[in-house]
Formats: sequence, C-alpha cells, structure tokens
Amino acid sequence: MAKDPYRYFRIEVREILDGLAKGALELEKGGAQKEVVGRLFRYAHTLKGAARVVKQVELADAAHALEDVLSPHRDGALPVPRETIDKLLRFVDETNSALASLVAETPPLAPAPEPSPAPEVKTEQLETVRIEIQEMDALLDQVLQASAQVNGLASGEAALAEAQQVAFALLEEVSGRRANRSLASSLERARAIAEELREKLDRAGRRLAQGRDQAESAMKVVRERAHRLRLLPASTIFDALERATRDAALAQGVRVELVSSGGDSRLDGHVLFAVRDALLHVVRNAVAHGIEAPADRARLAKPATGRIHLHVEQRGQQVIFACRDDGRGIDVKAVRRAAVDRGLMNAAEAAALPDHAAMQLVFLPGFSTTKEVTGLSGRGVGLDVVRETAHRFKGGSEVRSELGRMTLIQLRVLVSLSSLVALLVEIGGAVFALPLDSASGALRVGNKDIIRAGGRESVLYRDTAIPFAPMARLLGHEDASEARRGACSAVVLHAGGRMAAIGIDRLLGTSELVIKPLPELAGPVPLVMGASLDADGNAQLMLDPAALIDATNTARGSVIAAEMRRSRPAILVIDDSLTTRMLEQSILESAGYEVDLATSAEEGLEKARQRTYGLFVCDVEMPGMDGYGFVKTTRADPTLREVPVIMVTSLGSTEHRQRGLDAGASEYIVKGEFDQGRLLHHIRALIG
Repeated sequence: MAKDPYRYFRIEVREILDGLAKGALELEKGGAQKEVVGRLFRYAHTLKGAARVVKQVELADAAHALEDVLSPHRDGALPVPRETIDKLLRFVDETNSALASLVAETPPLAPAPEPSPAPEVKTEQLETVRIEIQEMDALLDQVLQASAQVNGLASGEAALAEAQQVAFALLEEVSGRRANRSLASSLERARAIAEELREKLDRAGRRLAQGRDQAESAMKVVRERAHRLRLLPASTIFDALERATRDAALAQGVRVELVSSGGDSRLDGHVLFAVRDALLHVVRNAVAHGIEAPADRARLAKPATGRIHLHVEQRGQQVIFACRDDGRGIDVKAVRRAAVDRGLMNAAEAAALPDHAAMQLVFLPGFSTTKEVTGLSGRGVGLDVVRETAHRFKGGSEVRSELGRMTLIQLRVLVSLSSLVALLVEIGGAVFALPLDSASGALRVGNKDIIRAGGRESVLYRDTAIPFAPMARLLGHEDASEARRGACSAVVLHAGGRMAAIGIDRLLGTSELVIKPLPELAGPVPLVMGASLDADGNAQLMLDPAALIDATNTARGSVIAAEMRRSRPAILVIDDSLTTRMLEQSILESAGYEVDLATSAEEGLEKARQRTYGLFVCDVEMPGMDGYGFVKTTRADPTLREVPVIMVTSLGSTEHRQRGLDAGASEYIVKGEFDQGRLLHHIRALIG
C-alpha cells in the first residue's frame, strides 16, 4: 500500500486550526487584540503555504481570504467584530470536517456542507503529538546517565576476569600440576590462593551490585520520563470544551463562561480524548439544563453570565475531572417523573427513591427530563457516556446537586492503562498483580475471624463487616484454598465506593508494570483487566478490583472456570408487574442474554422444570407463592438448587434482605436502589 502523502499535512493543519480556534475565543473574551490577531494572521499564512505545497489550491485560497479578513485588525486600532469571529470559527469547523477525507488520490479539499464543532479525533492525532523540548532534554540526560552507569559495570567485569585467573591458578594447584612442591606447601599455597579468590569475588560482587543498583535507578527514571512523554496535559482538551460551551450558549441564548484549572495533570492520550468526548456532553448538558437565562439569573441575584468550572486533579494513579455549574441544579421531582414515564419504576417506587439515588438515574442510557427534542437535549444521549467512560478506564462517576444553586459531575479515570504501579500477590504458586491504588490495607484472617451468613463470608475491617472470599476460589482453584484452612493473608480492595477482602497466600511487594490488553482471540476474561511480562518473559495477569469485589458478593465461586466451561445460559424473569418484567427483559436482552418471562412463582416453577436456566430473577411480593417460597422450593429441588437466584423487590428493610439471603438467594436488590449496571455486574459474576 502506498504511503499517505497527506498524513503530516493533516497533522500540521489540525494544530493550526486548534490555534485559530483558541485565538478566536481569546478575541471574544477581550484578549490583547494586536497580539492575538498577529498570531492568527501567522497561522493563516502558514496554512496557505502548506496547502500550496501539497497542491490543495482551494484551502490555500481560503487561507488567503482569511488573511484579508484579519489584515485590517493587525494594528489593534480597529476592533474585531463578532461576525469576523464567527466566520473564523466556521472556517475552522469546515476545514476540520473536510480534512478527514483528504487521503491519497482524492480530489482537492472542499468545504464540508455542515460545520462540526467537535471533530472526531483521528488515530494519527493520538500517535503523533508535539513534545516539549525540556521533556525530551530531560529524557536524553537520563539516557546518558543510564549509559554511563552501564559502562561503569565494565569495572566489575574486569574484577571478575581477575577472579577467574586466580580460580584457574587455584585449580592448577589442587590438581597437582606443580609436582615439585610438597603436599603441605601445595595446601598452604592453595589456601592463600583461595583467600585471594574470595577477596576478589567479594570486590567484584560489590562493584557489580553497586553498578546494577545505579543502572536500575537510572533506567527507572528513563522509563518514567519516556512514559511521561506519551502523556498529554489535561489542558489539551480545554479549548475544545470552551468552544463547545460557547456554541451551546449561543444556541440557548444564554451567557456562559468556562473556567478551567488543573491542566498540568497528565493522562494517556487515548484516555484523555475519551474523557474529552464525555465532558463535551457534560458542558452541553450544563448549558441546556442548568444555566438560566440572563433575566432569570438577575431575578435570582446571580451574575448575568453563568459559570462552569472544570477542575482537574490527580490523586495517585487516577485523575478526577470535576465539572461544576452555578445553574438551576437537578430537579429531583422531574427525574422521578421521567423515570415513571419511561417505565423504569412505578410512582410509589419513584417516591421512595432517595434524592441521591434518583440523581444517579441521569447516567442511564436514553434518560432525559426534557420532552422537547432540540439540538442540545431531549434525546437522552449524554451523561450515559460519562458512566461508560468511567467504566472503560477503571474509574467511577457521580453527580451531586443543590436545587437552584449548582450541579457537580465528577468523572474519575486511570492516568493510563498501559503502565501501573501494581501490588504483586501469590495464589497457589502463581503471581498476580493488583492496581496499588485499589488496595486499602491488609489483614491476617483466620477461621475464627470469618463471619458466615446467608452463604456468604465477611470479615471485620476497621469495625465494619466487608465481604470476604479467597482469591483461589474466585479464580477457580478451590482445592488450593481448601488445602490450607489455617490463617491467611488478605488484601482489602476498594472500587466504586465498595470494599472487599480477598484472601491470598503471600504479599510479594510492589512493581511498576507495563500492561497490555489480552489478545482478541482470548475473548473477554472475567476478573482480568490486562497482562504484563515478568523478568523471565512469563505472562502475569493484572486483576480487575471492581470485578473481584463483585465476585465476592456472589455465593458461587470459580468465576473464570465457569466462564470457560459454558456459554451464556437463558435467564427466567419472574414478576407480576408488567413494567418490571419489560424493564428487566430490555436490560438483559440488550446485554446479550436470552430471557423468558413468568408472571407468578407457580408459572416460574413450571417453566424451570421444562427448560434449563442459568439464573432466576425473582420478585418477592406476588399473588399465591411469594418469592421467598420460590427460592426455598428451588433450593430443595435437586435439579434446580444450583441455579442462582437474584431477588429484585421493593422490600428494602434489613429483615427482608436477610430473609431472602437465608432462603438461599444469591443477591438481593432493592428496586428503590435499582441500577442496571449493578444488576448486570451481579449477573456476569454469577453466570458470565
């Protein structure tokens, strides 16, 4: 395949367009006009020249026309009108859209018919980024230092060569090759040579150990510097978010400013641009649903210009993006009405839903409180991207709001999925890795420390009972776990506000690992987020803390082994509520499961005896036999007792929950706290 002659041209043009857009926004905010216009004029001139080199005549002419537009304002005397700023931004949008189609042997670049305020980031933008000179200089300095340390090992090699010569002399002495010496003389001579050999070996060992330590230290810094080069500052996405805020505000007829901070935090490019796409939805949602019209803000004694504050902060291996607006906040009553209107729950369940739990519904796919469809809202596409992005990059999301005052949406992601500081643990003779940031502590757990109830095990950690499971059981090595029923070590993991203790054989320490995704042919492997190579070149699995915590909440073990043994079985949903049956069927079928429905426990038992199911999802309050009776009946049936049961009910008291678990339910989910992600997590942990 021929090389793409326009690849570097596209990269250069995108950088120029980013500069043009940033400058236009600076002008709109009242930036130093003479300086900004001069910079924009140089961008246009550079673009014109680059386009002519690659024979893109139309783009060169458009850049020349842009120079003509900017020229009257270069001295700063004549203010830049709003129409010129709009024209400049339209040029950026049209060129960005058309640039994507510019490949080898295509016709000259033509403007796109419709502007695109957030052009898609192409792979080449992720693979090719500008590097700060000081960062490269720092890396080169460390490479030179590492090279010097490696060269220093030569002295250790010389010392070893001397020791080898002495060893050869000793071998001659004890081999009796010098027959003219008496036995006593030879032994004395051999003793002296052996002492000299020991001294030389000690000296060589010290030199090599010192050189190795210095070289390892230097190479560690080199790795850190090289890794940092592929990380991008969070400020890289600020301009795109500011542009999206501006365009959304114009469309809504409101005044909004985006204030950003913490842009020095650095992330992997793929992570950062996925976060950018999620935050584009967040700021547009803030403008469409949050920021009031100027007249309304004046009546509420708020500044006429609304404010969205995006703060970025790195905590360990995670980066937190907190987006806060000073708008009207989330109307929890409207959220509850929307949940009822969309069949997610009935009116009674919605009324019983706590405010904080109701707010989390805004993350559900297709959820919107706006009935009218506009260019910015009403289609239910938006904040679900935030939750999906958080899940994809092993983080989390949450929303908080005060009616009439503010809304805060937080998105947490890992800095990078390619390099992590890991906690190494041993289970059954094998070594596994866990992200160090997910470890809260360690325990020593004996049989007397384990609390057993409802088919589950728990231990006390800081005066709180948390789920416990031996790692060997979760990985499908129950025999290894049962063979050592004495005290064991346990790592306390946290993820998404939940905790669990995972039993292990030994803690081995920490290490920085380069994580690679599993081969596509391996398919999805439960509990595993990637793999690395150890010093001997053997694969070492990095386990997913969130998945491990999910697995500890099930009464069934051997998660990986079970997944490998069977394909997805069918699920039987039993509920007398049509709305609940339809909702659960939709969620499960969208996740790829085959679903059968039953309107009563009696019908459910009849179907269960006619077909093999992998899971029962059952209500509690039903006419005739209730859910507790259904669970007890299936636990007593030899053919059904191994099928896990998830109870989904509006009965949320501790007594009702414990009654369900004691009856043999694998999970107990309260409808008032219903979350489809949580339901699917439990199901995947139980049956894959």
